[in-house]
Amino acid sequence: MANLLFLVHRLPYPPNKGDKVRSYHLLKHLTARHRVFLGTFVDDPDDEAHIDTVRKLCPDLHVVRLTPFTAKLRSLRSLLTHEALGLRYYQNIGLQDWVKQTLVEKKIDATVIFSSVMAQYVAPSPDVTPPLLVDFVDVDSAKWTQYAANHRWPMSWLYQREGERLLAYERSVAARSQRSFFVTENEAALFRKMAPECADRVEAMSNGVDSDYFAPNASRSSPFKDNPSNSVQIPVVFTGAMDYWPNIDAVSWFVSDILPKLLLLWPLIRFYIVGRSPPPVVQALASDVVIVTGTVPDVRPFLQHAAVVVAPLRVARGIQNKILEAMAMARPVVTSASCAEAIEARIGEELICATTSDDFVLEIDALLKAPEQAAAIGRSGRLRVIKNYSWAAHLAGIDRYLDSRQPDPQAVLKAL
Repeated sequence: MANLLFLVHRLPYPPNKGDKVRSYHLLKHLTARHRVFLGTFVDDPDDEAHIDTVRKLCPDLHVVRLTPFTAKLRSLRSLLTHEALGLRYYQNIGLQDWVKQTLVEKKIDATVIFSSVMAQYVAPSPDVTPPLLVDFVDVDSAKWTQYAANHRWPMSWLYQREGERLLAYERSVAARSQRSFFVTENEAALFRKMAPECADRVEAMSNGVDSDYFAPNASRSSPFKDNPSNSVQIPVVFTGAMDYWPNIDAVSWFVSDILPKLLLLWPLIRFYIVGRSPPPVVQALASDVVIVTGTVPDVRPFLQHAAVVVAPLRVARGIQNKILEAMAMARPVVTSASCAEAIEARIGEELICATTSDDFVLEIDALLKAPEQAAAIGRSGRLRVIKNYSWAAHLAGIDRYLDSRQPDPQAVLKAL
């Protein structure tokens, strides 16, 4: 059993959005075999109620309350420097002091970073410091560069700048890390190309899904029959945190370019946008045929009773948990090509891929016309998730860097 310092940019509980699903399961995995000292931020008032739940998992927990609006203002100072805005967004003196104290007093054997911005709290030292393992998850710098291509000036300039500054920072972090992890082999390969000096210490560590939790249950009632007049509706469902720009873009595109064509073929289709914190631009999509639910107590009924689940993301990186969860619920999923490429599944048999709006219409129409085939795709998708996407199997990849008691060769060489 080792003493681990675990730094996460957002409280890893509840697992109600993509990054928190991964960080929560990583925390559970680490605490099963090690003592974990956790430093993190809370940026959502609703998460305050869950701090004690996380505290029970760790011998020490340091939580910093972060107000997004104030943090954004603070990050703007980085425009006067060469620093990425995201670094200053997550700067906190109290957390820095706690990290220094923990490293000294708790005899930390290794530091695990979730999201590269948290590596700023473990500065390079002339001494032999604990090995540094970084879960980048995605190549965030590439994400910001993608954002730039989809926005007008001045946001395009700001996002392009952030992508360039963040890449420089990501490379510096990877250069001093024993190992860098990414959610897919495609993301790992992209980073090896962008940071060739670190290529031999980069690997993929995939996402998973709890297939026991996300499983069909015959006793689970449908959320689509509350209103008797809607009993014959055809529910098409999108799930995800709705304060995340790629999700906003996805549902906006679906409503504007895909749904009108589907309604000509299937007038009873109703599009459900299921997820927390929908901003005004998403709430404005609500209509007689578009239902914006906001936070729901349990997403599983919406998935289980959906005719089709869609994930039309045009700007997305890595494996989408929303897709794995829907597949685990044995529902047919139609997703963008970029998302499908990240998932090991037989296209057309376990997962449906679409690119253009017309592709989405064609694929959804085909599934609705052949419900038995749609059900078979759903069942096959669930079997794929059970076989290939258990959290334990994927997260075991980090264990060999924690279980070994051998010193980090690079750290030793630097100390000589």
